[in-house]
Amino acid sequence: MEAASALSRMGLNTALIEEKEKLGGHVAQWDRLFPDGRHAHELLKPLYDSLEGVDIYLNTKLVGVEREDNRYLLTLSNGTELDADAVLLATGFSLFAAQRKEEYGYGIYDRTLTSVDLEQSFINGKDLGAAGKAPLRIGFVHCVGSRDEKVCNRHCSKVCCVTAVKQAGELKELHPNARIYCFYMDLRMFGRYYEDMYYQAQNKYGIQFIRGRVSEVSENIEGKLVVKAEDTLAGQPLRVTLDYLVLMPGMECHENAPQTAQFFNLSFAEDGFYQTKDGHNNNLLSNQQGVFFAGACTGPKTYTDSVNEARAAAVTIYKYLRQR
Repeated sequence: MEAASALSRMGLNTALIEEKEKLGGHVAQWDRLFPDGRHAHELLKPLYDSLEGVDIYLNTKLVGVEREDNRYLLTLSNGTELDADAVLLATGFSLFAAQRKEEYGYGIYDRTLTSVDLEQSFINGKDLGAAGKAPLRIGFVHCVGSRDEKVCNRHCSKVCCVTAVKQAGELKELHPNARIYCFYMDLRMFGRYYEDMYYQAQNKYGIQFIRGRVSEVSENIEGKLVVKAEDTLAGQPLRVTLDYLVLMPGMECHENAPQTAQFFNLSFAEDGFYQTKDGHNNNLLSNQQGVFFAGACTGPKTYTDSVNEARAAAVTIYKYLRQR
């Protein structure tokens, strides 16, 4: 949306192709964003409002591409054909399917959730009360499907640690008496104010951070979750009974990325995201002339990262067309 509106303001005929029924991507499924807790709809509204003059195709997929010299003929699922001098791929990411980590019990136990499930409960005003009571114990598992050789994802997904800290703090505000645990490998609070959120989580909310992986989750006769883990700092095993367990699934390249790559003859990097032409000087260039990238299609990104790349991509495309 940001790139399309910027290109349109530059006087270029711009088409935005969206496979879902509405724009907004993953952000539209979120309640509040780190680090300041701003509501996602507040950030999306100016993007929606800026799209005047952009041709928008919803519920539409790219089904075919033909290249003639430096131009691309795009065929859409609704039968429309677009003749493009440049193509920007902002295809984003797919979340790791938490069911693949069977030891955590997602899809098996009702009280095992993902960060997306929890965020939806915030949006819908749904309380996580166990049997009509406030949840007493809640656990968060970091790095679900990230930094994990077993699922062939060695990369860090960048936003999971800070998302867990954000959501843990929100739950503590809703349930002040709850005991909340975060099971982590390494805390990667790289962004501005992220370390402040971590400090607040410990000192204001009393959230307990346990360094170690969860090895097994089971359900007891009361329907609560029994979590086995290891505290690697203390060097001892742990067994904790929880009302809810929240998994933090990482980012993978979008599930349709292989098909899109085939259309444009693109390549993938070792981490499974699109390979850029120059990872240092210009992460927006693909290996094909006239095809550009923005956002999480080239690796895990925050909202801010993606918007800034979109603006940079718009300028890069404009310069490319001027030079031609």
